[in-house]
Amino acid sequence: MPIYVYWGEDDFAIEKAVAVLCDRVLDPQWTSFNYTSLLPDRDDAAIQGLNQVMTPSFGAGGRLVWLVNSTVCQHCPDNVLAELGRTLPVIPENSFLLLTSRNKPDERLKSTKILKQYATEFREFPLIPPWKTELLVQAVNQAAQTVGVKLTPKTAEFIAESVGNDTRLLYNEMEKLHLYTAGSTQPLDVDIITKLIGNTTQNSLQLAAAIRTGDTAGALATLSDLIAASEPALRIVATLIGQFRTWLWVKIMMESGERNPQAIAQAAEVGNPKRIYFLQQEIKSLSVQQLISILPLLLELEVSLKQGYSDISTLQTKVIELCQVFRGS
Repeated sequence: MPIYVYWGEDDFAIEKAVAVLCDRVLDPQWTSFNYTSLLPDRDDAAIQGLNQVMTPSFGAGGRLVWLVNSTVCQHCPDNVLAELGRTLPVIPENSFLLLTSRNKPDERLKSTKILKQYATEFREFPLIPPWKTELLVQAVNQAAQTVGVKLTPKTAEFIAESVGNDTRLLYNEMEKLHLYTAGSTQPLDVDIITKLIGNTTQNSLQLAAAIRTGDTAGALATLSDLIAASEPALRIVATLIGQFRTWLWVKIMMESGERNPQAIAQAAEVGNPKRIYFLQQEIKSLSVQQLISILPLLLELEVSLKQGYSDISTLQTKVIELCQVFRGS
């Protein structure tokens, strides 16, 4: 069936997927007749979209109806559910229905189940966790291949560290590098990349490293850089939680006597077992208890931010408290 459901936090990746679908379905000369996007601010958006998708396309190409930020997979009224049941099995071959949402579909809902039953593509577009450095490097290499930029392993790592999981920024930087290397077949080295990509020299992983060493001044300086770069507070906290959870699992496995990097990597959800050695070196002087005591503090920080406390002062206060856990380690 010509039905597509896209969801996830990576807005840029979803935009690219939608653009690809539009190019495939629509004829440029007939787009104004065959393309409809409906925002969720209209109560009847879902019903109207289902009615529109049943209308045969005009002229060349197909018809595409896009329900933007749809809530059908999170909350579906009975009348919309009934219309889904009637419409989805009989959508014309040349008409395409697209639903997008930032929120994960609720698998318990009948609307989600019926969409999964008939959808051609039911796809998630998640942001890569900032602490999953191997996946970030993979994303950089994939973007470089797509845009047509040659990188060395070192430059790929540098770009991953600089842009993090911001897919939009990654492709913007790749386009910049593509213009710079026009006509060249040589891979870019780190010196050139450093001059061209100046987004940020600090990221949340460096903040985690400063906290781990009890470097209060360094941690506050890194936090200041992150805030100046408009890094969302909750994203900073999510990175810290992920990184300290990884360190804790590695330490627990070490304390239990496990020596197999593959086993430790599996327990800690680290994609590349070769990275385990470096993680072990980072936490060699720390205790399990220190790492365990960090997680409740990070949870308190997350709750405070979600309750509306000031981002800057709350982060600064808690970073100082976190550093004190590791002072003298």
